[in-house]
Amino acid sequence: MSLKLKTVTLGCKVNQYETEFVREGLVQIGYRDAADDPADLCVVNTCTVTHEGDAKSRQVIRRLSRDNPDAKIVVMGCYATRAPEEVRGLPGVVEVVEDKRELPDLLGRFGVVDVPTGISQFGDRHRAYIKVQDGCLLRCSYCIIPHVRPELTSRPLPHILDEARRLIDNGYRELVLTGIHLGHYGVDWNWNRPKRDWIRLSNLLRELIQLPGDFRIRLSSIEATEVTHELIDVMSSDKVCPHVHLCLQSGSDSVLRRMRRRWSVKTFLGRCELLRRMLDRPAITTDVIVGFPGETDEEFAETLATVNAAGFSKIHIFPFSARRGTPAAEMPQQIEKSVKSERGKQLAELEARLRGDYFASLVGVPQQVLWETERDGATRGTSSRYAPVELASGGAELGELQVVVPTRASAEGLTAP
Repeated sequence: MSLKLKTVTLGCKVNQYETEFVREGLVQIGYRDAADDPADLCVVNTCTVTHEGDAKSRQVIRRLSRDNPDAKIVVMGCYATRAPEEVRGLPGVVEVVEDKRELPDLLGRFGVVDVPTGISQFGDRHRAYIKVQDGCLLRCSYCIIPHVRPELTSRPLPHILDEARRLIDNGYRELVLTGIHLGHYGVDWNWNRPKRDWIRLSNLLRELIQLPGDFRIRLSSIEATEVTHELIDVMSSDKVCPHVHLCLQSGSDSVLRRMRRRWSVKTFLGRCELLRRMLDRPAITTDVIVGFPGETDEEFAETLATVNAAGFSKIHIFPFSARRGTPAAEMPQQIEKSVKSERGKQLAELEARLRGDYFASLVGVPQQVLWETERDGATRGTSSRYAPVELASGGAELGELQVVVPTRASAEGLTAP
């Protein structure tokens, strides 16, 4: 009888990819997904971005130990890296992976002889993530991740291309390139090379779009300063989604300086303008932290003005959460929770208006949609411009790409007949 496996992932796209990498290696030697049965082995991929991430990780481990009393529990991820002794003290834990570069060794210890160089499946989803690099050299004052993933590592291009081919052959029609600092793909190779020989994200993208098959590529989050003419030029391919997630965090120059971000509002808006000039109606999405220490009403008003000028189609809004071990946690003038809540509400109202305006601009414009779900007779999916689309007549093939022309829009998305 084969051994049964359970995996749980908390946190980012990179974590989701790394869990699948471990799962595929174990399935190769006979493990099977446990579903509702008790597991012999549990793998937990943890997050430590916030204190809540730590707490959720501990809760998951304790629950798995309780529900699978005979299972061995292996813990990996950023919380395991930040507090390995704390994790080792949790019930059922037999191994803590402190460094993600140890994952091939971990699989070897479980008996995997042919350690995979990538993945070939991504669960029952219709899009798959491809991790292309790891590590971050930045030192934003609010972020703990550079302390737990400090080493820049770019994956070899042949491994990425082989992985992409397998995923396309297995029916995945959208590949999402992801990394801890996606825009730094290749940087670790470039330090000792002449500039004319540098490898950048644009080089990787140019190679991927040459692959045969019916698929599209989406970039995950990237820093504004890394959106270059060269990158946008490659993005003009019909195999690359005209969607960029630019991390803003604040629309106030003074707050950006306290955050130790690397650009001004003027630079950020300039990159948004460049994207719109070179691409057809690109979707620009972002993250914004509200209530950063010392944020005044005037600084928040500057953020609202910047957001309005950028015309984002979606904003992930985060009330500032002090993370122990970061400079921002020790800054004076921490903002009251009620103030953060009110500012988040104001920003959400602006986002809803901007989102509705953007979706309205897509009415009558052909949209390439990846169909993902069916409900109440309608088929729903996501366009290349990251807009939810509903096909009212239903009947589209799930997991396939199709071009439709939307006839209606709302703040919730687009509708095609």
